[in-house]
Amino acid sequence: MKALIFTGALERREDSTSERLSNYLSEQLKALGVETNIFKIADSGIPLFDITLKNKPAAVELMNIQFLEADVHIWLTPLYHGSMTGVMKNCLDWLECTATLPKPYLTGKKVGLVCWADGVQAMQGINAMDAVAKSLRAWTLPYSVPIQRFELFDENGNISDNYKSRLAILLQLLVQ
Repeated sequence: MKALIFTGALERREDSTSERLSNYLSEQLKALGVETNIFKIADSGIPLFDITLKNKPAAVELMNIQFLEADVHIWLTPLYHGSMTGVMKNCLDWLECTATLPKPYLTGKKVGLVCWADGVQAMQGINAMDAVAKSLRAWTLPYSVPIQRFELFDENGNISDNYKSRLAILLQLLVQ
C-alpha cells in the first residue's frame, strides 16, 4: 500500500506544525508497513492553475503521478480564513489534468483529513477539504482530526497523547 501525505502549508521550517505532523504520520504509516510519500507544496513548484496552457508544467505532471499512484491520502492544512490554504486548493485544481483518464481525478481513493487552527474552528478547513475531495471522486473517511494547535504538542514538543490517539484512529481507518 502507498500513502501520500499532502501538506497544504507553505512552510519550510523544520519545526513547523505541518513538518512535525507530516513526519509523525509518515513514521506511523511506515511502522504499519505502508510506503509513504510526503508532498510539500512549498517544494513542489506548482504554478497557479491555468488550464489554457498547451503543455502541462513538469511539476504538475509529477504531482498528478504522485497523487494517482497513492492508494490512500492524508491531507493536512492550517485553517486560513475559514478554509484550507489557497495554495492547497490550487494544487488540487491541477488534478483537472486527469479528467480524460479512465479513472479521473482521485476516483476511489480514501482520504483522511487533518486541520489545525489557533482556535476551535478547524472543522471549517476539514469541511472545505471534504467538499473538494468528494468532487474529485475520492472517499473521505467518516473520521477526521480537527486540531487546536495549542493542544497539539506536549511540554517536550512531541505530539500530545490526546492527538496521538486521534491520529492513530485515523491511520487505522485509512489502512484497514
